[in-house]
Amino acid sequence: MALVTLRVLDGADRGRVFRNLPTPVTIGREEGNTVQLNDERVSRFHAKIQEDQDKLVLTDLDSTNGTKVNGEEISVHILRHGDLITLGRSVLVFGTKEEIAQRLARLRQKELSGSPTAPGGDKLLKFDTSSFELNVDQLDEAADFYAALQQLDPPSLPSRLSPAQAGQLAELLSYLHTRIRRLIASVQMEPDEERVTLDQTRWQALLDLQWRLANYLRQIGDPEGRPGED
Repeated sequence: MALVTLRVLDGADRGRVFRNLPTPVTIGREEGNTVQLNDERVSRFHAKIQEDQDKLVLTDLDSTNGTKVNGEEISVHILRHGDLITLGRSVLVFGTKEEIAQRLARLRQKELSGSPTAPGGDKLLKFDTSSFELNVDQLDEAADFYAALQQLDPPSLPSRLSPAQAGQLAELLSYLHTRIRRLIASVQMEPDEERVTLDQTRWQALLDLQWRLANYLRQIGDPEGRPGED
C-alpha cells in the first residue's frame, strides 16, 4: 500500500505536515476526513487520493470551488511528487522532501543524458538534492527552477486494458491525431518564414477540438453524468 505525505504551504493550516497516510486519503473541511483543513472555501469532502494500478490518483469530489494541480483545474489527476494541489485558499505539496528530491535528481539525469530541456534546466543541473527545501518563498524566488519540476511530461498509456477499452482508446487517439494533422496541413507559412496563419474556419475547428477534449475530460471525471452536447 502506498503512503501519502502532504505538506501545507499556504492557507490557514500553513506549516502542517500530514505524513505517511495510507490510501485512500480524503481531504476536506469536515471531521472524518484523513486531512481536515480549516478553510471555508474547502468543501466538506473536497477531494480523494486513492491507489490504482500502482499510481496515486487525485479525484475532485464535485467540490464547490474545484481542485487545481499545478494551477490547472482537474477532475482526475495522476499525482507526481512535487505536484502543488490547490483547494480553496489552501496549497499543499504532494510528497516528502526526499521523494521530491529523488524526482529532481531523475530530471537532472535526463538533462545530463541529453533529453529535451525542461524550463529552468540550468538551475536544475546545479541543484543539490541533499539539502532540498520547499516553501512559498522559494517558489517566488525560483519560479524557473520550480517550473522544471512541474514540466508536462508525456503521460504513459493505461495498462491492463480490456480489448474493448483498448479499441476505444485507439479510436479516440486516432480521431484526435487525424484532426490535428488536417489542421497542421492547412497552415500557411508567411513570407518571412517566422509566422504561420490559420484561416478563421480552421481556427474555429481548433477551438472545437479543444472543447471536445474538455468534454472528454469532464466525462472521465463524471462517468455517471450526462454526456456533453455535440
